[in-house]
Amino acid sequence: MQPTPLTVEIWSDVACPWCYIGKRRFEAALARFPQRAEVAVVWRSFELDPNAPAEQPGPYAERLAGKYGTSAAAARQMIDRMTATAAGEGLTLRFDRTRPGNTFTMHRLLHLAAERDCQDAVKERFLAAYLTDGEPVGDPEVLVRLAGESGLDAAEAAAVLTSDRYAEQVRADEAEAAVLGITGVPFFVLDRRYAVSGAQPAELLLAALDRAWADRQGLSLVGAPAGGRAGEGVGDGDSCAV
Repeated sequence: MQPTPLTVEIWSDVACPWCYIGKRRFEAALARFPQRAEVAVVWRSFELDPNAPAEQPGPYAERLAGKYGTSAAAARQMIDRMTATAAGEGLTLRFDRTRPGNTFTMHRLLHLAAERDCQDAVKERFLAAYLTDGEPVGDPEVLVRLAGESGLDAAEAAAVLTSDRYAEQVRADEAEAAVLGITGVPFFVLDRRYAVSGAQPAELLLAALDRAWADRQGLSLVGAPAGGRAGEGVGDGDSCAV
């Protein structure tokens, strides 16, 4: 009898630098997991700023300081830490050319990608476009091009953008995140029994995979500080929060 696949759901936002870092760390953990062929990964929708316009002008550090009520100097320190951490995972974050904006449409396309079995590739392309390449992801034509580059049919992606397809699925993911108490991303849920909050080291993510595979009993937060709430910590932690 074939073992039941272990489902890992990852609540994440394309606008979240820690989500990109967390993706790389999870990939490193999965590469070391003996049963990796039996793991199904599902990317779930989470918007850090649902009210964001299509594009937000201005320096990233200034926006970060405003969001978290800190000084420009403290915001630059957060950016430096994220950039250095990402570099350690082989990623190049270019906050100097990032063009933040609303990510709702990108999440809709990720639901289409899930149906077409190319969700991870589209997620990767969107993260790189947003956080490294400085693409104007609020531009529908840019999104269609990016979708086409990562495995989706460009015409089908364009059709989604002229409709409200997958809007309900995005909202359902976000509602489920609220039920689970998720306030920051990335947030990993393994077989609806174990959870990991934040871009934790690959070793901890591997330990969570091992535990979930061996004993699928109850939903327990793996690696949370004592008394910590799921998803706490922004900028100075390892996750992005609303």
